[in-house]
Amino acid sequence: MSPAIDHLVYATPDLQGTVAWLDDRGLRLSPGGPHVGLGTRNFLAGLGGATYLEVVGPDSEQPEPPRPRPFGIDELRAARLVTWAARVPRMAEAIAAARQAGYELSDPHPMSRRRPDGVLLEWELAFPPDGAGIVPFLIDWRESPHPSESLAGAATLESFSAEHPEPGVVVAPLRALGQSLEVTRGPEPKLEAVIRTASDEVVLR
Repeated sequence: MSPAIDHLVYATPDLQGTVAWLDDRGLRLSPGGPHVGLGTRNFLAGLGGATYLEVVGPDSEQPEPPRPRPFGIDELRAARLVTWAARVPRMAEAIAAARQAGYELSDPHPMSRRRPDGVLLEWELAFPPDGAGIVPFLIDWRESPHPSESLAGAATLESFSAEHPEPGVVVAPLRALGQSLEVTRGPEPKLEAVIRTASDEVVLR
């Protein structure tokens, strides 16, 4: 079974700088929008089909948030591929299936943001107990249009894999979520995505 990749999360402490670096390599990103109250904003790039890349970082137009920004952004010194989202059609059923398999996810967490064209997107997230990383968080877009529908498809995701000192630690939770991902043994937990653009090959880690 291939992973149901909704999107990859590339977190950065310097949003504009990272977007410019990717643009230089032929990966064109579109403004996503602010996550009000979280102190973050994102840019998106289509990766083929219903999969996209989210580049997320501090939003200079928002005040400092009352809590740390998501994905460890406040502690990052450089951009990093921190996690990924697996898309599910019905969140309640996905959570129940995971619990039946012995894996406890968080309760659904509703979120929203407004696109630059004014369209309001609303979705639900559910997170692994230890926080998302190689094991994804789940996302249900409910009735909202999927972000990939409005993104240019000039790039493709050629490969997506992971390393972990003990691959079995993450393979079991992946199976409980109905996902499979190539996980090889490595010195530290790490995700890697290879993206092909019209002019370059971009490797994100």
